[in-house]
Amino acid sequence: MREQLNIRWKNERLAATIDFPENLQTCKKYPLFIICHGFIGSKVGVDRLFVKAAEELNKDQSIVLRFDYSGCGESTGNYGKMGLHDFIDQTRTVIDYAYRLKQVDRNQITLLGHSLGGATAVLTASRDNRIKRLILWSSVAHPYEDLKQIVGRDKVKSLKYVTDIDYMGYTLTRPFFDSLLSYQPLLETIEFTGNVLILHGTSDEDIPVQYAQEFENAFAKRRSGTCTRHEIEGANHTISNSKHFMELIQFTRNWANNEISIANTQSVSI
Repeated sequence: MREQLNIRWKNERLAATIDFPENLQTCKKYPLFIICHGFIGSKVGVDRLFVKAAEELNKDQSIVLRFDYSGCGESTGNYGKMGLHDFIDQTRTVIDYAYRLKQVDRNQITLLGHSLGGATAVLTASRDNRIKRLILWSSVAHPYEDLKQIVGRDKVKSLKYVTDIDYMGYTLTRPFFDSLLSYQPLLETIEFTGNVLILHGTSDEDIPVQYAQEFENAFAKRRSGTCTRHEIEGANHTISNSKHFMELIQFTRNWANNEISIANTQSVSI
């Protein structure tokens, strides 16, 4: 079952989709995955990445909430006038909404972020203890440098002289890039105490696979919480190949099911 809805954020409307498992029981609480898409992305994902992921996670009796950041997909707003602080705030607004859903187990909320959404997920989870675990797919580690590389260094440099630049039909402003300079996800990993899964393709053309190791090293410095890293041989940034996607989602499902099972066992013993 799939439900389309809008979540209010300030004066904007965030388009969202909730994917429920089959045979949903109203008296039962289910684990929840919230998916954070990347730079100028959408809740559908390139080659339906997030739709397919939701369908697979539903098979494990989990609820999935996907949403479009303001100015992306079907959400209102101007993406290029936003900042990374706005994406964090929007994510927390979505968490607020999900936290009130009667079908959601509040002790089993996972943020799953892809690309820039991975960085946003880290920064959000470090500020919000409602997030119990974190999954990073092809995650950005250095927001400003990574997006400058993607958009084009000369284009971004030209913002010293112009108010905005065009990229793929999106109008990006100087405040957008300035906001990226204010955040270092690798330094904020220390604040998140939950368990983490990191997945990255070795042939990622946008975000270096070495970032997976950088994130693992950063999370290893914490006093609590485990970190698991897996690299998918030959996979590109959006995991477009069907074989690579199956490896990605199977590893994700196995890890998540184990995490959920352990958490349920601990809650029963308490």
